[in-house]
Amino acid sequence: MARGAPHRILLNLGLDGLIAALALPAALWLAAPGSGPAGLLWWILAIPGATAALLLAGLPFRLPQQYWRFVGLPDLLAVVGASAIAAALFWGAAHALGAWRSPNIAFPAIHAMTLVGLLGLPRLAGRMRGRRHPEAQDLAQPVLIASAGDGADLFIRALERERAPRWRPIGILSLRERQLGRRIQGLPILGIVEEAETVLETLRAEGRLPAAIVLADSRVQGQALQRLMDAADHHGVPVRRAPPPTALDSAVANRAGAASKHDLRPVSIEELLDRPQVPLDREGMARLVQGRRVLVTGAGGTIGGELARQVAALGPAALTLLDHGEYVLYEIDLELRERHPEVPRRAVLADVRDEPRIRRLFEEIRPELVFHAAALKHVPMVENDPLEGLLTNALGTRVVADAARAVGTRAMVFISTDKAVNPTSVMGASKRLAEMYCQALDRAARSEKSGMRCITVRFGNVLGSTGSVVPLFRRQLERGGPLTVTHPDMRRYFMTVREAVGLVLQASVVGVEDRPDQPAELRDGGIFVLDMGEAVKIVDLARRMIRLAGLRPEEDVEIRFTGLRPGEKLYEELFHGQEPPRATQFPGLLMATPRTADAALVGRAIDEIAAHARGGAPRAALAQLGRLVPEFEHAPLGTATTSGG
Repeated sequence: MARGAPHRILLNLGLDGLIAALALPAALWLAAPGSGPAGLLWWILAIPGATAALLLAGLPFRLPQQYWRFVGLPDLLAVVGASAIAAALFWGAAHALGAWRSPNIAFPAIHAMTLVGLLGLPRLAGRMRGRRHPEAQDLAQPVLIASAGDGADLFIRALERERAPRWRPIGILSLRERQLGRRIQGLPILGIVEEAETVLETLRAEGRLPAAIVLADSRVQGQALQRLMDAADHHGVPVRRAPPPTALDSAVANRAGAASKHDLRPVSIEELLDRPQVPLDREGMARLVQGRRVLVTGAGGTIGGELARQVAALGPAALTLLDHGEYVLYEIDLELRERHPEVPRRAVLADVRDEPRIRRLFEEIRPELVFHAAALKHVPMVENDPLEGLLTNALGTRVVADAARAVGTRAMVFISTDKAVNPTSVMGASKRLAEMYCQALDRAARSEKSGMRCITVRFGNVLGSTGSVVPLFRRQLERGGPLTVTHPDMRRYFMTVREAVGLVLQASVVGVEDRPDQPAELRDGGIFVLDMGEAVKIVDLARRMIRLAGLRPEEDVEIRFTGLRPGEKLYEELFHGQEPPRATQFPGLLMATPRTADAALVGRAIDEIAAHARGGAPRAALAQLGRLVPEFEHAPLGTATTSGG
């Protein structure tokens, strides 16, 4: 390709020179028909002169290097500039030499416009020839584009660069009603996204049903995307996501001539269940983290890892990553080393249940902020080994909280779960016990107006987290099914990990800073609860994932119900009956009205449970747990009802 470039440039020079030679007599005839200069000598000198003027004027504008197939507005502006300068040079030279004077004083302008027309037309023809391939157009699959405008324009222009495009847009679904009836790149805006069902019905009646709907705008997500998917599924039309704008923009700017494929990717379940981004106090987060020593427990897990990423981006003075799993700790440490090499970082292998080790570590590091995400979270596995769950989730939280308070940590943020509300599993009850201890510590600190703040944040399932249903369904789909669902009525709350951690940091800012808009419940140990939206039926989630894979539920892939597992409930709850929710002025954050206890009392009870656990006495440990968490109704075989409270 590099060897061919000089020949192309020489060819462009020759063609531009020929056009300049033809433009002069054309401009003379247009300026003054029948009154041009006489004499063969004049023409022998003038035509090479006009040609030389254009070639000279074109050098600063790089006219010879233009790739005609990819000509754009900047290239055409260069043609205009070169033409104007060339016409001026020729007129000035002819006037200075006294060789000839046109009877039309507008001759320089006419000459320039003639040059623009004759230089621009072949370039535009080259571009049109590059984008019009009848055979390829016939083979291209018709698609409908969903976008507000800019995304559609970029996607269409990127397709025009391909010699053999795979997709042929036939219309646009807009995000804004005011765009109806207009056109983008010649394509009609057929309706808005919410009218997809009607638009597809019309196209089907006309025999023009698209092969796919292309999402060319990232704002098509959540409920709007679900409605679009439902309409498309009804007509058997797959929905695909266009490449990111940066990839399309690179394709549009590409002048190398290589054909790009612009492969469309399937819509992910995360996009489907995502909600519009909640505005967050980024400045407050920076104030909280910047220049401070931060420690994250469970840093190798889904929540802990995302906390580490977002904290590292805020510029802490030092970041300590703590986990008991060697490989997951290595992975997050390596990722942060590559993405944030400027952040002082330390990876520590440690178990939060090892009190002497944690105390020594905290005394050495003296963290100012602690995010405690370490926990055993898989309900059936904790049911199989309840003592391990009690030691990690309850005792481990107390060990971390006490060590942080002993070294003067400013705040500890405890990550809890909706399974702590009216728990039927050991995992949920152990997290509720940890909540009680953190609430009691925070209430004591706030009443004394000193000491460590202990902020508790409670939320539901995180999409794609370790052990969650989405990765399980993906593995089962890869094997061809079936997808296993425990019960047809099971519902769960879902949130993306980035959204959950962003709101955790937002809650941390509100909880730590003494601000007038701080919720009153927080002063009494209230719990932040993330607004999870509506609960999702797991069987609907399974069906949606099958459709996203381009398959049909029950026909191509079976959905099999397996029965509730140990400790599971049909419906999870975010609030206990005695802690009614309170709205806050912070979007995405709710408050649970406090149910508090004495920190010393809860601490002694945790120690007693830990002693029973270490002694291998599960009955005694669970009995003590039941006394501390009276709403705990253990369901080792699973329960189809939720407990009240």
